[in-house]
Amino acid sequence: MRSRTGGMWWGAAIEAPDPGALARFYAELLEWPIVHEEPGTAVVAPPQGSVYIVFQQATGYRPPAWPPADGEQRPMMHLDFQMGDLDEAVAEAVAMGGSGAPVRPQENVRVLFGPAGHPFLLCRDDG
Repeated sequence: MRSRTGGMWWGAAIEAPDPGALARFYAELLEWPIVHEEPGTAVVAPPQGSVYIVFQQATGYRPPAWPPADGEQRPMMHLDFQMGDLDEAVAEAVAMGGSGAPVRPQENVRVLFGPAGHPFLLCRDDG
């Protein structure tokens, strides 16, 4: 967009029943600080940039079904994270409160769920 200039922030907003708890999970997973928190909203951002992830309160929240299933809430987005060691990264994410999905779409990809049930992918880049 032409109206954007250097240094302007951008990011994704993710609905959750407890945005503070979900923000703490991703802050620990990514080793990013929580840069803003108020009732119903928490923001996580990397220290070196102007990108963020905001977690917002959602009344009546239903976690998405993964893999997608007819008649169920579909995932409308997911986050991807590149990792060096998938087994180690999965173990760390589970220890922080995440959970693994039964489906492995590719050998170098692991699908996990955050505490609110949002899927996210840990990916190993094989070149």
